[in-house]
Amino acid sequence: MMCVCFFSFFRLARHLQKEVQSSNSHAFTEEQKKTLGKFATCLEMRSAALQCTQSQEEFKLEDLKKLEPIIKNILTYNKDFPFDVQPVPLRKILAPGEEENLELEEELDAGTGAGSTPSFPSRVPGGTLLPRLPSEPGMTLLTLTIEKIGLKDAGQCIDPYITVSVKDLNGIDLSPVQDTAVATRKEDTYIHFSVDVEIQKHLEKLPKGAAIFFEFKHYKPKKRFTSTKCFAFMEMDEIRPGPIVIELYKKPTDFKRKKLNLLTKKPLYLHLNQTLHKD
Repeated sequence: MMCVCFFSFFRLARHLQKEVQSSNSHAFTEEQKKTLGKFATCLEMRSAALQCTQSQEEFKLEDLKKLEPIIKNILTYNKDFPFDVQPVPLRKILAPGEEENLELEEELDAGTGAGSTPSFPSRVPGGTLLPRLPSEPGMTLLTLTIEKIGLKDAGQCIDPYITVSVKDLNGIDLSPVQDTAVATRKEDTYIHFSVDVEIQKHLEKLPKGAAIFFEFKHYKPKKRFTSTKCFAFMEMDEIRPGPIVIELYKKPTDFKRKKLNLLTKKPLYLHLNQTLHKD
């Protein structure tokens, strides 16, 4: 029941977010759009509270009920919004390590009273996975099935997805970067993906020292951006048919693999299955 409520709140928040961001929408005034944006923020806060395993919820059901007369009378509502929140902005996707810089900037802004909420284009919600490459005689293609990822706070991650890339020793892309769709199934300390990712390069064409990277990303409603939480990678000597579990490392993503720090000492990993295709 809680899972259903979470996704209902989340879908409604997304719908309101799209309405607020629509430049072609003339159904609402700018002030009404701002109110809808604040309403969407509250819905996201409630959805995050439903996922929280701690007893203290940041946004209670009683708080949500206070918003009912607002949404019912949005066209005539002219009072102050009952909660001190900012309207939901367009979501920004940050590069690895950039979220640390943004968090530092926010702390500095908080100290000086400065700061504003910019708008940025949102990511494709369905992911950007690509089909398998055409086969070539004597060449091998790799399908990676991302089964699940283990995280101690798995239930609290909003809008989780994984970015998959193939890099050389210098961190240069060797094939197109792909995003999975947002995962919707969470169970205990696991987020389930169960999705196939087709590596966009024949294995024989990859240079020595290449690696496949997996960056786990999730949305932070309080900070209004999508952040890299952790990453994992698989080197060429680990490619073989069948299941494999790989360790998770702390952000920022180190594509050169020189400064690696484990995310946790707990037995939590990224679970994959490998399928090789060779003609």
